[in-house]
Amino acid sequence: MSQRTPKYTGVVPPIVTPLDTNGEVDTVSLERLVGSLLDAGVSGIFALGSSGESAYLTDAQRDTVLDTVVGAVSGRVPVMAGCIETTTNRVVERAEAAAKHGADALVVTAPFYTRTHPAEIDRHFRAVRHRTEPPILAYDVPVSVHSKLSADEVLRLAADGVVDGIKDSSGDDPGLRDLVIGAREIPGFSVLTGHEAVVDAMMLMGVDGAVPGLGNVDPAGYVRLMEACLAGDWETARHEQERLIRLFRIVRAADPATAGGSTAGLGAFKCALALLGVIDDPVPAPPMRPFTDEETWRVRTILEEVGLL
Repeated sequence: MSQRTPKYTGVVPPIVTPLDTNGEVDTVSLERLVGSLLDAGVSGIFALGSSGESAYLTDAQRDTVLDTVVGAVSGRVPVMAGCIETTTNRVVERAEAAAKHGADALVVTAPFYTRTHPAEIDRHFRAVRHRTEPPILAYDVPVSVHSKLSADEVLRLAADGVVDGIKDSSGDDPGLRDLVIGAREIPGFSVLTGHEAVVDAMMLMGVDGAVPGLGNVDPAGYVRLMEACLAGDWETARHEQERLIRLFRIVRAADPATAGGSTAGLGAFKCALALLGVIDDPVPAPPMRPFTDEETWRVRTILEEVGLL
């Protein structure tokens, strides 16, 4: 077996998309956010993912996000672009746009809304690969697309050169373990976890890096966590991970009677970033709503408790 040399490693935050009070992309805040992530030492940036509200944005807004992020990064780290669409041809359109706007890699889910067979999911990824140039990372997020990518499916695609990595947000830890084991035979394949609360455990399992939404709020904390894991300093890693878990409680600040899961998570990240002065407004895309004063106070209290304010 060849020594593994995964292309994508470290901390790759799925960057949020700041919006202004008119609902348009706030490019100044987005550039400031990119700067804060780079200053913290992240290894890459994933634009237009779930945390980036890709599903809520128009194509023109998505293009603005990519132009802004790619320009602000200026080649210092790879920029991954979410090409998250319902069907193959629509994904290819977004992939072509992402390449045109300078993305270094594409992130692609299984088709959704449509009822899809595993053979069709396989055909979907192969068609996108055939029709696009940049590397592709599969995005396993069954909570949103309602299909689970099995380890066997992903490894087959990887062995055939169709996908270059995976962002695993499935919550299926045994399945991820299978994937990590299989990836040992595919030296360049990257396994990234999207599970921000157990990065230390996933690194011990053998993943190559993390794509934590909470990394928007505390990128330096995730970089410290990653450095401790890579050094084999598991006690320091555990301490940092537990502090980040306390910070992650911000996603419970929203009133569940009036806010869904996306509002609770994305709203919390944006609320925290506004309190930290990184973005100007914590406005989410409709139909999500901004945090109330009471919810904002809850987020502020947690930021203070973990030493960010």
